[in-house]
Amino acid sequence: MNVRNELLIDGEWRLSGSPTRISVVSPATEQRIGEVSDANEADVDAAVGAARRAFDDGFWSRMPLVERAEILTRALDILKSRSDEIADLVTAEMGVPTSISRRKTPAGIWVGEYFLDLARAGAESEVRNTRFGPTAIVREPIGVVAAITPWNSPFNMAIAKIIPALATGCTLVFKPAPETPLDVFEIADALQAAGLPRGVFNLVTGGREAGRALTSHRGVDKISFTGSTAAGREIARTAGPNFTRLQLELGGKSAAIIAEDADRDTVRRGIIDGTFVNTGQTCNAFTRILVPANSHDEWATVISEAAASYVIGDPTDPATTMGPLASRTQLDRVLDYIEIGKQEGARVVAGGGRVDGLDSGYYVEPTVLVGTDNTMRVSREEIFGPVAVVIPYTTVDEAIAIANDSEYGLHGGVFTENPATAERVARSVRSGTFSINSFTHNVQAPFGGVKDSGVGREFGPEGINAFYELKSVNLTEQTAGLFGEGEQP
Repeated sequence: MNVRNELLIDGEWRLSGSPTRISVVSPATEQRIGEVSDANEADVDAAVGAARRAFDDGFWSRMPLVERAEILTRALDILKSRSDEIADLVTAEMGVPTSISRRKTPAGIWVGEYFLDLARAGAESEVRNTRFGPTAIVREPIGVVAAITPWNSPFNMAIAKIIPALATGCTLVFKPAPETPLDVFEIADALQAAGLPRGVFNLVTGGREAGRALTSHRGVDKISFTGSTAAGREIARTAGPNFTRLQLELGGKSAAIIAEDADRDTVRRGIIDGTFVNTGQTCNAFTRILVPANSHDEWATVISEAAASYVIGDPTDPATTMGPLASRTQLDRVLDYIEIGKQEGARVVAGGGRVDGLDSGYYVEPTVLVGTDNTMRVSREEIFGPVAVVIPYTTVDEAIAIANDSEYGLHGGVFTENPATAERVARSVRSGTFSINSFTHNVQAPFGGVKDSGVGREFGPEGINAFYELKSVNLTEQTAGLFGEGEQP
């Protein structure tokens, strides 16, 4: 049992004012493995107040960036020394196989180091020579940030929000998903051990009420949220009256267009990486596979072979490549959608149910549905599990139209040996990110969606710039040198 019932508020571990506790359940065994507090509104208010005071006193935000980076580097070094233990903790709480978590955890720490490098390299101000005289464009930390992460990649998502926010001089209140709250305590402990000043990072655990108290709080300047579109819409509604800055990375129903000339091995690899990885619990997964109608059955076989290639089982076994879904709720949701698809007329050509021989745990087979079109619920709604629908098309223009006929716009892909086709499709599909002949999540490039997939961008230089506000300071010739060298307009 991993019991962490205290909250980190104003540099101190303190008991929640709420007597309610949240049990953490292993999705592989269905056994209770941990417990955290379900913070109440007073806990959240105290955490935001601590972050507000820490920001307003200016000690952290005005600390030289090199000194902030030194503290954060120490914290990342501590996490690096505990990488395997953290990976095993993530495996225990969400079911991702050890073979994956022990690669992803060091990669998440590297992302933190990458953000620190970007912060060090960035200029805090520049001077533009305009027709109205010299003007300094100053980047200032946005203020108090509320960061909320989902359960499908808890440690990596936490690092991707915490490090850039703190590096820019913001202060933070962090709330993990209630299903996977344990790993962030490792981050909090590392920040404390590294010497982070009190109040700069605050940790509250809890469910919807804690999240609502945090996102509606007037002391919060920016919300960085990754999760469902429904939750993002609710956050926008509650944060709107406060004009809180929003960064929302939400759901997806991404389409991969397979062209007539696509290479089968490349497609198979892309489907393995992009549709069923993380048991399909990936927001930018290729869950709509668009194939030429005249070779539909051939491509359905390729996709089914990709689904069958996974080794499903105990996530602590190094041979396992697919673990369970993260929760009973998610298992029921995925199985319900498979039944909905069949009722709509789809046929199951791979998977379709729970895994034989695995009676304990939230295991489901990688599933491929054919006989589908883009009007079905399984083609339009985010399932968030290892379920792919195969949709035929007759022309590339029709495929592009199908890909764009979605409320979502997070990711897309095309598989073709023709560069002209690749460019045409990449430019025509309306999405925030796009991959050609691959499924690529590039943390050195901006990531985010359009339409119901959210607002704002994470990762890349844009990911750290998102935690700055811009201030224009109109100067005189005598004061222009205070903010750096001028540039020609």
